[in-house]
Amino acid sequence: MILRYSLLLLLVGCAPKGKVETGLASWYGPGFAGKPTASGVRFRPSRRTAAHRTLPFGTVLRVTRVDTGKKVRVVVNDRGPFVSGRILDVSQRAARKLGMIRSGVVEVKIEVVGCKRRYKRCVR
Repeated sequence: MILRYSLLLLLVGCAPKGKVETGLASWYGPGFAGKPTASGVRFRPSRRTAAHRTLPFGTVLRVTRVDTGKKVRVVVNDRGPFVSGRILDVSQRAARKLGMIRSGVVEVKIEVVGCKRRYKRCVR
C-alpha cells in the first residue's frame, strides 16, 4: 500500500502536503531577471518564487525564518540551490518579506502547503 502511494505521488509529481524541511536558504534577484527558469517561465524577482532541488514545479511552500518567525508563501519554479548545505533559493521579493536581504543566508523551515494548478505536474 505504501509503495503504491509513493509511486502515485511520483507519477503525478505533487509533494505531499505537510512535508517539512529545515536548513539554510539564500536569495537571488536582479542578475537573473528575464532569464528562463528550469520550469520554462521567465524569472521575475518581483514574484514570490523559489528554487528547490527536487520538489515539483508549482509546489506552494510556506517558508518561515527560524530566528524571527517571519513567513512568506512561494511557488517552486526553478531548480537549485547549487551551493552545498542550502535547501532553498528564494526570489528577491520573498527575501524582502523574510527580512534576509542584508544577511543573504538564513535558517528556514519550509512546509508544503499546496500546488498551483497551472503547472501540469502539480495537482491538488
